Amino acid sequence: MAYASTKKNAMELFKKNGSNARSKTGQYVTQPQGYKTFVPNPLPPQPPIDIDGDLFSLLSQTDRMLGRLDGAIQILPNADVFVPMYIRREAVLSSQIEGARSSLHEILSAESEIRGPIQSRSLRKTINYMHAIDHGLQRLETVPLCIGLIQDIQTKLMQEDQGGQSQTGKLRQNQSWVGAPGCTPYDADFVPPPPEKVPKLLNNLETFLGQPDSLPTLVWMGLTHAQFETIHPFHDGNGRIGRLLIPLMFHSQKILHKPVLYLSLFLKKHRQEYYQHLQAIRDDGDWKGWLAFFLRGVCEVSADAVATTSQLVALREQHRFLITERFGRASGNGHLVLEELYQRPILAVSDIVKLTEVSYSAANNLIMRFVEAGILEEMTGYKRNRRFLYKPYIQLFTDSEGLFYDAA
Repeated sequence: MAYASTKKNAMELFKKNGSNARSKTGQYVTQPQGYKTFVPNPLPPQPPIDIDGDLFSLLSQTDRMLGRLDGAIQILPNADVFVPMYIRREAVLSSQIEGARSSLHEILSAESEIRGPIQSRSLRKTINYMHAIDHGLQRLETVPLCIGLIQDIQTKLMQEDQGGQSQTGKLRQNQSWVGAPGCTPYDADFVPPPPEKVPKLLNNLETFLGQPDSLPTLVWMGLTHAQFETIHPFHDGNGRIGRLLIPLMFHSQKILHKPVLYLSLFLKKHRQEYYQHLQAIRDDGDWKGWLAFFLRGVCEVSADAVATTSQLVALREQHRFLITERFGRASGNGHLVLEELYQRPILAVSDIVKLTEVSYSAANNLIMRFVEAGILEEMTGYKRNRRFLYKPYIQLFTDSEGLFYDAA
């Protein structure tokens, strides 16, 4: 991460106020070793944030867009089958923000066992992120959103990546910092609180997490995400956990019927602005600037999800019509395969055999009908162990920033 444009403000703050420089949102504290850490004040901010003018208008606009998205979700036939693709896309984008070079194509290929054992660390990170989202959403059905759950999710995120190291799921015991590779806490872009401050800061954050009605819900969410990123409680994975926290808050508050809204697409496009707004909170107490950015992201991503939902409905109807018109007596099994493709967009003939309980020859003939209709295309070039890709569907979840084939 880089906060270079806000470093100047922080240095001016140090010079003006001495070794322990206080901002509106916390305090820069000089450690015995000589570097400075930032210790945030508890939430909610004091004095309270004035939600007026442009910020109030943006909050209202975002609420309306979320209402449109929830309505669009409810008209989706069997909306649950589409959720895995939203989760895959979020996992790819959030991991790319952290520098992972993985893509949606690699995720789908790994799931269809084209690549064999996963060797790529980037790909493993991304798949871990998917598992962490799934785990968090499932746990929220029985437990409240709390620090214990966040630690549990961090364990899922990191355990395979770090080979089961003892740091997973535990609060960091050493000082961490954020900056260019090879930097130290003396020249880092941001140095979060010292480890002995983390438990109390998280206790305060957990209290705030349990008060979603104390502020407009989207404001509560935006404040929580920023505070978590500032506390930086874990040895690793803080950025990904902080972004994962956003859909978990949506889900815990039942704002949407299905978990289809993820912010990493927006945050990746506006990465530098994202970091700058977080740092402006610490240096200048600029909560309103951060909240305006956060609400703009929720509104933009909601609008994108509404458009995607509309395209999903149109694509499904188009391909259902093609199957009914062209597949003859095989149309029943054709519709069954089509519904499976929304959850698993890459299939082999053997998958069709298991799904439809027909012979291998009949399954091969069925999948050739999909190819002839332009619904599927063969992606391996092999004569055996072929895999067939539902490309029109996958393309609805890709963007111009290398989501499908290459990381940014």
